[in-house]
Amino acid sequence: MSKCEYRRLFRRYEGNPILSPERWPYPANSTFNPGAVRHNGETWLLVRVEDMRGFSHLTFARSKDGITSWQIDDQPTLMPSPAYNEEQWGVEDPRIAWLHEREEFAVTYVSFSKDGPMVSLALSKDLRTFTRRGPMLPPEDKDASLFPRMIKDRYVLIHRPIIRGEAHIWIAFSPDLKYWGDHKILIPVRPGQWDSTRVGLGPPPIETPEGWLIIYHGVRMTVSGALYRVGLALLDLEEPWKIIRRSDEWVFGPREPYERVGDVPGVTFPTGAVLKEETNELMVYYGAADTTVCLATARLDELLDYLLHDTAT
Repeated sequence: MSKCEYRRLFRRYEGNPILSPERWPYPANSTFNPGAVRHNGETWLLVRVEDMRGFSHLTFARSKDGITSWQIDDQPTLMPSPAYNEEQWGVEDPRIAWLHEREEFAVTYVSFSKDGPMVSLALSKDLRTFTRRGPMLPPEDKDASLFPRMIKDRYVLIHRPIIRGEAHIWIAFSPDLKYWGDHKILIPVRPGQWDSTRVGLGPPPIETPEGWLIIYHGVRMTVSGALYRVGLALLDLEEPWKIIRRSDEWVFGPREPYERVGDVPGVTFPTGAVLKEETNELMVYYGAADTTVCLATARLDELLDYLLHDTAT
């Protein structure tokens, strides 16, 4: 048993899944991979909903405690727009970050075009009305989020392009959210290890006194298909292209039946996180088997302690 599994850094909510297609107010094949934010005294999840055609849209669900009594909107929040050709095959996998300098929310999501998936941006003051800004970078690209604050007068984006078949996590910078440069590989895949095939950002970066906490997914191809597990990294606060620590082991992965059986078996895919500051508890929302939304919790201090003292790289 690995050190991280023995310490149980992440604890599954015993009532998982917390959201499922069977509980949806309108027909849905699957409900998964939500963006998460605390807003107006509630936890808001912007859930990816796949319809019976295989196309996805985004719908909000809200809860006072972020665990139970979810109120799901009767209508989608963000549908693919005919005005944006890149969205013709759906919108997927949102991440939500509050941009301090602009005092508005940034929703980065995947637009699925005929030319492949790309990262798009929508901005909102109230999470009711959204202004689409269109694609941020060309395809093929996924798993993106903005940092919640500018660093040295530039916006910072983590994303995951596919280049020459390689799927590393990259970082990029912009003065205006439109033009992006200084692209660098941030977290590469590691041949032979649990994250050897693909890596991608989970929830938006979380600022801590020790650095930016990154929760990411790693993929390894097995004889039965792709296996999606979760790892951690810590980035320098003012030079986020520098990795302070990266977990050698995975810290969370498919184990329960709802993570092993579904549209895509063997998937734990975190996309949203909310910190309960009064308890220092991080509530991580993840897609399980590309079918349902589930919850795992961890103490932020334990994650940082593990990264700084127990991990090997």
